[in-house]
Amino acid sequence: MNTSVNFAGVTLKNPVLTASGTFGSGMEYSEFVNLNRLGGVVTKGVAVTPWEGNPTPRVAETTGGMLNAIGLQNPGLDVFMSRDLPFLRKFDTKIVVNVCGHYEEEYVEAVARLADSCADLLEINISCPNVKEGGIAFGTNAAKIEEITRAVKRVARQPVIMKLSPNVTDITEMALAAQNGGADAVSLINTITGMKIDINRRTFALANKTGGLSGPAIKPVAVRMVYQVAQKVSIPILGMGGIACAEDAIEFLMAGATAVSVGTANFNNPRVTEEIVAGIETFMKNHAVDDINSLIGCVK
Repeated sequence: MNTSVNFAGVTLKNPVLTASGTFGSGMEYSEFVNLNRLGGVVTKGVAVTPWEGNPTPRVAETTGGMLNAIGLQNPGLDVFMSRDLPFLRKFDTKIVVNVCGHYEEEYVEAVARLADSCADLLEINISCPNVKEGGIAFGTNAAKIEEITRAVKRVARQPVIMKLSPNVTDITEMALAAQNGGADAVSLINTITGMKIDINRRTFALANKTGGLSGPAIKPVAVRMVYQVAQKVSIPILGMGGIACAEDAIEFLMAGATAVSVGTANFNNPRVTEEIVAGIETFMKNHAVDDINSLIGCVK
């Protein structure tokens, strides 16, 4: 039984990865999860310099999910490369570094500095606010997506995954822009913008007012977008959005994702990624599936 997939030229032992921002760099979770069982670990977003993030409160529960407005708090690339990457290299799993930035030059510098690192793939978070364009996210403008993809590809030595925002009119337009810019893969979806009001305090539940909605509530939207993009692009898709069990992961694979990232479910069950790997293996045995690749995009 083969559970391995080829993702942008990198062989993953299975298609189950973690989602950026929900697993740190695996240090805390390694007490609960055998990281060697995972196809890969996607790190929390890292920038060239440390970011403080948004004021608190930054997280709020919602029906079927959660809102977060962390603001991409991170210790910066120096700390990340000296502390986090050496830790992850101890495990038999692929390392995907999520990169963020306030403007194009920051992305390019971070990618260039990671070129000789042990990272296997780079995931570029283009939902960051573009400070040179009035704070609008890079990922909501197709021309900007193509431009920043070309810029990072010029200096990248690892395959580049562009992480797409669902907060757009046509997700396929954004995916095609990434592909046209030379992206090796795309990941989708990032969180959906939402809001919660505390009626007892008569104020916003998040200090930022709005936040990113994740969890089971967004899964049907995510599956639909993965399917749509799979019909339009020729590069692999890393699917995510509300995955909480093996059945959810398989749904994304059948919609056209080559691999999946598990996010919010980690907070509820820190062992969920390993359980999903086992669940996929059980599904394959029960349905006489010899090669997991036969499931990818099987629903047309």
